[in-house]
Amino acid sequence: MRESKVTVKIPRPLYRKIQQVVEGSGFNSPTDFIVYVLRDLMGEAEEHDNEFTQEELDVVKRKLKNLGYL
Repeated sequence: MRESKVTVKIPRPLYRKIQQVVEGSGFNSPTDFIVYVLRDLMGEAEEHDNEFTQEELDVVKRKLKNLGYL
């Protein structure tokens, strides 16, 4: 089953730059390159979602200390 697709509008000068990057790069089209880059970025964003902020760590440490573990 093929995934449905949507259209995303980007500035034409940016598209032209992507076309230049794609030439001879192994990507079949600017769309393939854009999808590759977006998937890569989304993967990085998902990796960072699992990290705690300093504030969250401080709350956990405070709770552990109150329970006598620290």
